[in-house]
Amino acid sequence: MTFVQILKKFFKSAPKSTFEKDLTNILGITPGNLLLYRTALSHRSVRDTPDENNERLEYLGDAVLSAIVADYLFKRYPYKGEGFLTEMRSKMVNRQQLNDIAVKMGLKKITLYNKFDGSLKSSQIFGNTLEAVVGAVYLDKGYAQTQKWVLKQIVIPHMFVDDLEAIDINLKNKLIGWASKNGKNLLFDLAEEKLESGRRVFTINAVLDGEVLAQGKGFNKKDASQVAAQLAIEKLGL
Repeated sequence: MTFVQILKKFFKSAPKSTFEKDLTNILGITPGNLLLYRTALSHRSVRDTPDENNERLEYLGDAVLSAIVADYLFKRYPYKGEGFLTEMRSKMVNRQQLNDIAVKMGLKKITLYNKFDGSLKSSQIFGNTLEAVVGAVYLDKGYAQTQKWVLKQIVIPHMFVDDLEAIDINLKNKLIGWASKNGKNLLFDLAEEKLESGRRVFTINAVLDGEVLAQGKGFNKKDASQVAAQLAIEKLGL
């Protein structure tokens, strides 16, 4: 047996760390470069430099996830037009949807963030973390394996495409119609606009009769308004 073979046998038989076990159980794959995944799971509230937190990987993962979902929809709906495909992709990868999926997958349990910051607990950092993890998987495994992983672990079990197809994406108009019908005063106000990892992020409040009912974030005002409307509709039980 060569020295290299001995080393491989040793590392293969060496006990896995708790982090590696948790990561493998949650993601359903065996990680190669653990440092990549540690970075993907590190929010800037605990690691503020670009090479240590997950913002760069989030940027990469967002693009990779969008490409995979676009390819999936293109093949699933061979006779649908560009407008329909764009709407479906928006439904599948919006901020709130990804955040919910990340929590269901268990990423919240292993994400490193400042747990004493109450605002982070109700924010969408876990959806951002999921995108960063996609970026890490892409760098660790390559595009082909990442595509298979995204479909198996994210799209098929969590993105119920048939149900999403039936949902009216313009939830903002639905909420405005409900407010008008019921004599309510509804406004969508820009609460915040800031740069995150070189991308502009907008925070929109859905304000009902002078009180903030829900808040949404997105990379443009339209997406942020749709997320705010979705959360408001859920809160109102509509």
